Amino acid sequence: MIYTVTLNPSIDYVMYLSGFQENKINKADKEIYYPGGKGINVSIVLKNLGFRNKALGFISGFCGLEIKRKLNELGCENSFIETNKGCSRINVKIRTVEKETDINGQGPFIENTDIDNFFTLLEQIRDNDYIVLAGSVPKTFPKNIYESILKKLLGKNINVIIDTTGELLLKTLKYQPFLIKPNHIELGEIFKKNISDKDEVIFYAKKLQEMGAKNVIVSLAENGAVMVTENKKSYSLNAPKGKLINSVGAGDSMVAGFIAGFIETLDYEKAFKKAVASGSASAFKDWLAEKKDIDKLMDNFS
Repeated sequence: MIYTVTLNPSIDYVMYLSGFQENKINKADKEIYYPGGKGINVSIVLKNLGFRNKALGFISGFCGLEIKRKLNELGCENSFIETNKGCSRINVKIRTVEKETDINGQGPFIENTDIDNFFTLLEQIRDNDYIVLAGSVPKTFPKNIYESILKKLLGKNINVIIDTTGELLLKTLKYQPFLIKPNHIELGEIFKKNISDKDEVIFYAKKLQEMGAKNVIVSLAENGAVMVTENKKSYSLNAPKGKLINSVGAGDSMVAGFIAGFIETLDYEKAFKKAVASGSASAFKDWLAEKKDIDKLMDNFS
């Protein structure tokens, strides 16, 4: 079974405008809304690829109920802790021809009893399962929450995927996660370097392996991605050609594509190709990629 954890899920409300002017009334040309949050994005793409999984996390208020309703509508299994203080956030995404602007909400307050209930949820995870911990830790959560989750899972043979940044990422490396997926900017922030050359990306990705990560994918936006694996191999792929429509969820789609590809083939190179195809397929759509979109882009790597 694959589990995803989204500590602070959202309703993402996307407004498409021909232009945006400050201090004036702006009218949207098109608007859509959908359940958001990095782990939830991974769950949806996995479901689109035909892989059963379960989304875990915290929800609250009317927004939380709508997140759950939309996931049920999409056929995504979920098990959320419903909290009593505050409301799940609404993230406003403003899209014009030239710019993407995001305004993200704060989310509910999480009490210790909520976290205890969440840890009870983790007891269902078994050997050989996958768990994805994705996103930043909001200020309403303990800053060591990811470490606490990994401590809870110690002793189980679980494939842990981490998709977060900075100290949050570094503190998880001692638990030897199966995969981590920073982008090149986040990689540079960790090592206090401006990293863009692929050879340099590979060099610093290997540094993260030395610190504990088994496999590392580094995404480079329109320049594709690189991967270093636990069997000492390195791979580099250019991104498929296409028009960028929405970058939100592209990295999460990469994670989903990798998991799906690895479960299908147990081959790192093939899984990496599916990861890049999945990330690009989502970037070329209003929302997250479907299987047909990903399969089409896989032809670039045949």
